[in-house]
Amino acid sequence: MDHTHLVSLAELSSEEHFEILELARNLKLESRAGVRHDMLAGKTLAMVFQKPSLRTRVSFETGMWQLGGHAIYLGPSDIKLGQRETTEDIALNLSRFVDGIMARVFEHKSIADLAAHSTIPVINGLCDTYHPCQGLADLLTIWEKKRTFEGLTLTFIGDGNNVAHSLINGSAKVGMDFRIACPEGFEPNETIVRSARGLGASVEIFHDPKEAASGADVLYTDVWVSMGQETDASSKQNAFEGFTIDESLVSLAHNDAIILHCLPAHYDEEISYGASRSPGSAIFDQAENRMHAQKAVMALLMA
Repeated sequence: MDHTHLVSLAELSSEEHFEILELARNLKLESRAGVRHDMLAGKTLAMVFQKPSLRTRVSFETGMWQLGGHAIYLGPSDIKLGQRETTEDIALNLSRFVDGIMARVFEHKSIADLAAHSTIPVINGLCDTYHPCQGLADLLTIWEKKRTFEGLTLTFIGDGNNVAHSLINGSAKVGMDFRIACPEGFEPNETIVRSARGLGASVEIFHDPKEAASGADVLYTDVWVSMGQETDASSKQNAFEGFTIDESLVSLAHNDAIILHCLPAHYDEEISYGASRSPGSAIFDQAENRMHAQKAVMALLMA
């Protein structure tokens, strides 16, 4: 990779996407075969969390250990970005102590500021605009199951949120068509959509989930109410009524369609329990692939 940081997938070339995916796949296969990797021996990752997370913490911490390195968890009470001290000073201090920073934050500005002032790699573990590590795990899962992106259509059912934005960016770079079905007023960011289309990508916006799911190769959903949006829970649940991936919606997609969800899931809201456990579901393969995709990113940025 020719980049210092991973802030969004839009910044990576098509070649860099495939470089990450190929390395992630190799690391996964070799690890399962008992191969020990020491690419990051002696290296330390600072994990900055404004939001708690099961998958992000465990996958990064375990991934660092599997690469021979060490991870330090810094929770909301340890670092208050921009409050107890400036984000610039936090970035400059951490740059003297550790070899990389992963941050899971509320606002995109926090990630952008860390990357602007850090002299070591910064990895976006999640912000309100992007979720690039999730996007890479999703692409890895689709690639494993389908062995290609050419001719595939990914349909996202739900809010035009940070996950949708990263899927738009990633799909554009690997040559996969993207559809989103959302209620009016919940479309993805226009600038992100326009930028992807400018690369020649197919990005279609629907307000009918059945129309969007028809003939899809991948059906994907996320929670309707993200962490930090709890005050909007009631209105969003009303707005998204009917935008559930259930068995009837799955039946409209291709027979071999795979079902994805970045978790945690609220069953019988954005996805039915039956759909999540159906033969086409790859939800837990996808969860595992967070670790392998992130290992590839860390190895390429920090080794």
